[in-house]
Amino acid sequence: MKTKQLNVALDFSPEPAGRYPEDGPFNGQRFREELLVPALVDNDEVCVNFDGTEGYGSSFLNEAFGGITRLELLSEHTLREKLRIVSEEDPSVIDEIWQYIGEAAGMSQLRRSGK
Repeated sequence: MKTKQLNVALDFSPEPAGRYPEDGPFNGQRFREELLVPALVDNDEVCVNFDGTEGYGSSFLNEAFGGITRLELLSEHTLREKLRIVSEEDPSVIDEIWQYIGEAAGMSQLRRSGK
């Protein structure tokens, strides 16, 4: 089993913030496109560690993680199989990320059903 470890603070930025590039260089879209999705595609499991960051906004988390299912890059089911989120410093981030993924998956499903 091929596993990839991503440490947000070390591999991306200790201050991840914003949703889009116009929000700053360490935004959620960039994290998703450059690090997270490639890691998920190329590995059986990806462990994302948030320890060491100086915080992260909900817009960053929503775009980086919820954006995967909202854009239908990977399903929520696939993410539950492959994605592990770790944070000893702030365990609440784990539930928050899964909430964004679930909400985005639900919106995508509604769009596909035409409702």
